[in-house]
Amino acid sequence: MSKRDTIVRVTVDLDDPVDGGTDWERVDAMTEEELHANALADPDSPPLTPEELADMRRLPNPRAIREELALSQAEFAERFDIPLGTVQDWDQGRRRLDRSTQAFLRVIQYAPKTVENAMKQARRARR
Repeated sequence: MSKRDTIVRVTVDLDDPVDGGTDWERVDAMTEEELHANALADPDSPPLTPEELADMRRLPNPRAIREELALSQAEFAERFDIPLGTVQDWDQGRRRLDRSTQAFLRVIQYAPKTVENAMKQARRARR
């Protein structure tokens, strides 16, 4: 398995934060340039290479797509035949997007009228 095929899942317990001994006063006193230089010098977190950046894919943002279409959660759910609870979970970050959902959201993002018309035809066919 190559490095780019590796998936890492991290669970953060927000009730038990670990600050790692960070001197926040020192951090707050640094300029943007000093912060940037410090980040680049951190051996535990090297910057991504241009190749690594090119391999990354942005996940669709369901809330941004919905807001771009000027739809409420209920309207978005109804129009695209998605359970309202699922839309609410997406907006609150409580539900991850699987690959098929990512694809469906991309199609909605770039061709919302086409998807809406297809959903209407599918509803009629079910009757």
